Amino acid sequence: MKNRSTARRLKLIHTIFALERDLIVGGQAVMEGVMMRTPSAYAIACRRSDGSIVSTAESLPKWSDKYKWLSWPVLRGGATLIQSLGLGVKALNFSARVYEEDLKAQEELEKAQASETETVLVEGTTDENFLKAPVKVIMPEKTEEPAKTMGQSAAAVGSIIFGLTFNIVLFLAAPLLLTNLAFIGLHWADGPVIADGAGWFATIKAYIWEVKPHSWIAFNLADGLLRMAAFVFMIFTMSYLKDIRRVFEYHGAEHKTVFTWEKGLDLTPDNATLQQRQHPRCGTSFLMVVMLVAIVLFSVINSGFLLVNLAIRIALMPLVAGLSYEVIRYAAKKESGSIFKLMTKPGLWLQNITTQEPDAGQLEVAIKALDESLKLEPETA
Repeated sequence: MKNRSTARRLKLIHTIFALERDLIVGGQAVMEGVMMRTPSAYAIACRRSDGSIVSTAESLPKWSDKYKWLSWPVLRGGATLIQSLGLGVKALNFSARVYEEDLKAQEELEKAQASETETVLVEGTTDENFLKAPVKVIMPEKTEEPAKTMGQSAAAVGSIIFGLTFNIVLFLAAPLLLTNLAFIGLHWADGPVIADGAGWFATIKAYIWEVKPHSWIAFNLADGLLRMAAFVFMIFTMSYLKDIRRVFEYHGAEHKTVFTWEKGLDLTPDNATLQQRQHPRCGTSFLMVVMLVAIVLFSVINSGFLLVNLAIRIALMPLVAGLSYEVIRYAAKKESGSIFKLMTKPGLWLQNITTQEPDAGQLEVAIKALDESLKLEPETA
């Protein structure tokens, strides 16, 4: 009876939200699981090593209700991305905790099996057939200390800072530097003036300090194409890692589940299996659109100093992200123009790598995450 009631409620929610053209349901793949986000909530579901599914769900604050300006175009993209970043960290931490608990349970099981087979002679006897009975000692569980929790929070913040720094270096600083060196080497840019007898440090500084291309449009275009090539190469090489490929399969399960929901079908593995893996609102498509928009916006930068170029690029990233969010949002609509759909095509092509065909069990996990999130949605629009 409870399952029927839940099913009816989910169907009612679907009927209500189907009337909203701007309803956005999305998610993220994690280790052996999926995080799903609905308009007012999110949920994470992960598969344990014993086959069971563990999940957690929570309602989301609506920042735009308190701050109306966060619902404005472009600005709403930044707010959504910040919230998505926080949810992504929560989802990764949850899946990592489930993974660690599985490892710990496996280690304890192996220790228990080893202790059962271990035999010890009773002291003072020479009879090898007289053995001590195996005793299983259960130690009290340790409670998590506040300091440990604070340490985990600090580690999460540290991971975000490291990730942002890594991406700035890899996708902004490195392409800019390599493009400058390539243009100098091809005589498409004026080389630096180096004094006679200058040391290695002064020589390196001269090459990375100034940017003097003969054509700024060509320079910024080459910089953008190199940035895009680095991203595609990174995704391609990561796809050969076994654990990453497993995450890509859950990524495919997430997309198939979202398509099932958007088409108004019952959320079942059978219905989800028939859906496609490539979704226009995917984070992969978003990142590709970011790079295309960045090429356009960065084309107006013509500072002669490399560090100034880098600083302007970093300062423009919120605007790039906000515009890219609007492109992705509009491209997902049926009435969107061919230009918007064309801008998302590279991301859809790349999803042939970042999403892999999931099995029924992975689809079940993604559906569980979406179901749990939908349960927290209000019944009235």
